[in-house]
Amino acid sequence: MKRLLEQFVFKYKGREGQTLNPVNSHEKYKKSGLTEEEALVIRSKIKKAFEEDKIYRNNTICLDILSDHIQDNRYKVSQVINTYFSKNFYSFLNEYRIREAKKLLVSEPSLSVKAIMYEVGFNSKNSFYSAFKKITGLSPNDYRAATNIGFVRQHEVQVA
Repeated sequence: MKRLLEQFVFKYKGREGQTLNPVNSHEKYKKSGLTEEEALVIRSKIKKAFEEDKIYRNNTICLDILSDHIQDNRYKVSQVINTYFSKNFYSFLNEYRIREAKKLLVSEPSLSVKAIMYEVGFNSKNSFYSAFKKITGLSPNDYRAATNIGFVRQHEVQVA
């Protein structure tokens, strides 16, 4: 309950995905041996892999591939994602994919939704549409149409 309340407060303040005390936020990790310094290094590597290397575009990505990419232990990588981003690996992955899909839907109107789906790393239309709708509340086609008529604010697309 405490963790849920923290997430609500952070979402309200616009700092979603952060926790007040990330290293101690999960009871199951008490004996993991991961230090805060090590966790921060891994967190930085994960962010680089997703934001600079755009590893999420790999349609076969899994926790093992990410761990190999950043050259760190898979269990520690999983712990960092769970505690520092308050998500599991696949939710974290889908957020990056959908963020890029939103940008492409607006900036590349000539690209089909299916082409964008593959570009951002999805293999399945169903999983893409489900993830997109879960995150945005709209289907990809509706999102594109809404941005074209100005219903969805343009700065939201640029920030996200």
